[in-house]
Amino acid sequence: MLVSGRKWEAKRTRRIEGVHVKQLRWITDERGKLAEVFRCDDPFFQKFGQVYITTCYPGIVKGWHYHKVQTDNIAVVKGMAKLVLYDPREDSPTKGEVNEFSMGEDNPLLVSIPPLVLHGSKGYGTEPAFMLNCPTEPYRHDDPDEYRVDPFDPQVPYDWFKVHG
Repeated sequence: MLVSGRKWEAKRTRRIEGVHVKQLRWITDERGKLAEVFRCDDPFFQKFGQVYITTCYPGIVKGWHYHKVQTDNIAVVKGMAKLVLYDPREDSPTKGEVNEFSMGEDNPLLVSIPPLVLHGSKGYGTEPAFMLNCPTEPYRHDDPDEYRVDPFDPQVPYDWFKVHG
């Protein structure tokens, strides 16, 4: 969906250039379950930077932000969240595209987000969403590769509170 003034228009979206999505699969037995999230032999694997977990409370928007160098590789391992991407890159064939991913326990995905693509999340349901990220770069506390954009910036054609139905 893209915003044109105040009116929402349905638009078929293309996958943003450089974004990869991997459907995860649970392997279960009487002891529990296991899902391989990210492997070094995945076709879009670049390199390992670090692994961290962040949470997103239901109804809370965390975004927008982007990186100039790192690629994020995000999976929701507990709860549910909407991960939203926006491509502002001038030289991209998908400039202006918005991608939404409903992901978590009910739809296990890994989403790989290239540099310069804005992304944010919003938790939904009744419990916090636990998001696992394996970025290609370690966080540099003295010089972070993280750039923030207001989640309600009118330049980004996305309404965090639009309910689809």
